[in-house]
Amino acid sequence: MKPLFATFLLLAVSVLAGCASHVSPELRPYTAEESKELALEALNRRGLSFDEYHSKKAELLGEPQKSFSFDKQGEMNAERAVQLHGRPS
Repeated sequence: MKPLFATFLLLAVSVLAGCASHVSPELRPYTAEESKELALEALNRRGLSFDEYHSKKAELLGEPQKSFSFDKQGEMNAERAVQLHGRPS
């Protein structure tokens, strides 16, 4: 009976030791892509104005900042290069 009990005890200790030494993913450093994704998610939650949001997003993504403006009808025009028939954008 003692060898059987000792075997089960040894097995239980080895299983518990294996579970205790598990490396959790929270302890590893984030990759650059994960860091960028977390920063973009945090930016979405900040409640910034339209202009502030797009300027911060351009900074995070490393893109040149686009200028956004309203056309003469008060509609949003994100691309200035688009020419509409009969009126400038």
